[in-house]
Amino acid sequence: MASTSEDNICPAPLDGRAGIDAALVKRLVAAQFPQWSGLPVTPVEVDGWDNRTYRLGEELTVRLPTAPGYAPAVAKENEWLPRLAPELPVAIPPILGLGEPGEGYPFPWSVRGWLPGTTADRGRIDDLPQFAVSVAEFLRALIRCDPTGGPLAGDHSCYRGASPAHYDEETRRLLAALVGHVDVTRAAAVWEAALTAEWQSQPVWFHGDLAVGNLLVVDGKLSAVIDFGTSGVGDPACDLVIAWTMLSGDSRQAFRQAVGQDDGTWARARGWALWKALLLVQQNLGTNPALAAVNHHVIAEVLDEHDRIGQVSVWQ
Repeated sequence: MASTSEDNICPAPLDGRAGIDAALVKRLVAAQFPQWSGLPVTPVEVDGWDNRTYRLGEELTVRLPTAPGYAPAVAKENEWLPRLAPELPVAIPPILGLGEPGEGYPFPWSVRGWLPGTTADRGRIDDLPQFAVSVAEFLRALIRCDPTGGPLAGDHSCYRGASPAHYDEETRRLLAALVGHVDVTRAAAVWEAALTAEWQSQPVWFHGDLAVGNLLVVDGKLSAVIDFGTSGVGDPACDLVIAWTMLSGDSRQAFRQAVGQDDGTWARARGWALWKALLLVQQNLGTNPALAAVNHHVIAEVLDEHDRIGQVSVWQ
């Protein structure tokens, strides 16, 4: 299954992205993996932003980065996903081959096993609170994985897993630009709380893009987590954003209880959610009212939760 997440606001896609097509994939596979050269190549039904993905026969996929900033994820996933997979409660992408630049394509690429399932649209989930618990259990298992030697949060992860302070200047510009569209006074309080709640524990594994398009379901239940391109070791707060982007009410409460994070981590998570939602509102005002409205709702939920919980006096 291809990632459909738009959460990675990192590099722009490669100029000439349309040049990544089935014909290119067939040439790359024939040149580097001749054992699979006879398999048909077809685009996936829903593609991602940072990579293009193609089916290779019935059991394989080919995944190609679209920009230089996404290319380092290929080697990272190739090294670490096989190590993480045995420790996780649901499937993650199996890496079957590491391709090299060639045929006019400038980046490394990969061949993977196809994971069955559909993206986690709420309409496909039978029991959303139980689904939320399953996601929390995945995160708890990921956090327990040995971080020794893992890639520290930084440019390769779009600074997910680092302090939200990396986006401080941008967030303050967004707040200034959205006066009259967002309650910027309350939003600024959420952001300040996120910056105050500094991560002071040892780095742990994080996914970095835990969005609806990267969660697969089979028979209404979580079956796989895909797209570890922004994964690394650092602060897990960025992975809690799904509490507002997908969950609400009972399911959000079930996730909060099952994931077991402290108040400071939740304060940083609200900061991550606010930054992304502000950015999407600003980008889509006047051009995509529906998407702007969705992110207005995320902002409202984050502000309301911050007001209910209030500042805590001691951060971890």
